[in-house]
Amino acid sequence: MTRPTVFVLAAVCALVPASVTSAQTPTITTAGRVVLPRAADTVSLPGARVLLHRIARTAQGVIDSAVSREGGRFRFRFRADTSALYLVSARYGGIEYFSPPVHTNPRRPDTAIRILAYDTSSSAPVSVEARHIVVPRAGSEGTRAVLDLIVLRNDGRLTRVAPDSSRPSWAMALPPGTGRMEVGESDLSPDAVLRVGDSVKVVAPLAPGQKQLSLEYAVRPPRGRLAFRMGAGARSVNLLVEERDARVTGGALALVDSQAIEGRSFLRWTGTVSAGQTIAVTFAGGARLAAWQILVALVVPVAAALAFAAWRVVRRRPAAAVSARSREQLLDAMAVLDARYAGHESTTPVDEWQRYETERAGLKAKVETALAADGASRYV
Repeated sequence: MTRPTVFVLAAVCALVPASVTSAQTPTITTAGRVVLPRAADTVSLPGARVLLHRIARTAQGVIDSAVSREGGRFRFRFRADTSALYLVSARYGGIEYFSPPVHTNPRRPDTAIRILAYDTSSSAPVSVEARHIVVPRAGSEGTRAVLDLIVLRNDGRLTRVAPDSSRPSWAMALPPGTGRMEVGESDLSPDAVLRVGDSVKVVAPLAPGQKQLSLEYAVRPPRGRLAFRMGAGARSVNLLVEERDARVTGGALALVDSQAIEGRSFLRWTGTVSAGQTIAVTFAGGARLAAWQILVALVVPVAAALAFAAWRVVRRRPAAAVSARSREQLLDAMAVLDARYAGHESTTPVDEWQRYETERAGLKAKVETALAADGASRYV
């Protein structure tokens, strides 16, 4: 586990209050709609599989499922643990779309959730909204631990997907001389970010909106020149360099001020970079500032830590594959029942409706049991 991850998890634990007893746990109703954007408006999406996720200190996973009804509507009732976070997701076109965290105040139920799903395209434009690069002094072996925070933006109404299994949904060139690379706290799963030669490739879908990608990589610049090839360019670039005598060229960058990080001073250049341009940092000639310290100081505000951790936990690869498959089968069975009976109580014989409710309650209890069984190895 990287130091930034430790920091974020500690922040989450500090933000989440202590758990309460089951007697104090309120029953929450949450509801909403799944919709698709069309022209200047949206249309409802019935028949979508909707999942309720719980994210707690000791266990996390899906705790209930439903199928969106007429008007794209869905509804869940659950006993809320005030020490946990809850999210709702809808699956459309093979992609999971998530809601903001669900409110768990029983006096103000969250019954107007709107989950936006999107059609997909392999040509939907994705731009670099901003790029924040931090270059500390070289270590004893001449290697620099660079932090590179990229903000991707999809301004359209289509989710960008890879054209095929051999090509990514987005890619970026790494500086020459780059060695080891790690994915930091990001809006993308580490499994969806691949290092291929001198490039980093994203294979995950990129829905409309912003996605932050944090990279930490070790670079030994050839001939003392560190080059960042900007590809399609960037609307905003912030470059921090620790050496006072380093020379920065390329793009429309200007030296604006200096910034202190962990007691060390960095010069800051900022501006825009056009497509095809390269930013070059040439060094004249070192203690090494760890990338995790820079990340903590610059790009992990505590207010965003909970949302980042929630995304990562929901998408994390299950530690217990057998249990995960079991839950998936149980949820599929619940979805089949809901597709047949949900919203049809008035037209269903009483005894048949009671069998439906009994069977669904039993399946839901099994889901929660399976979730608790592997909770010890999966935590926030």
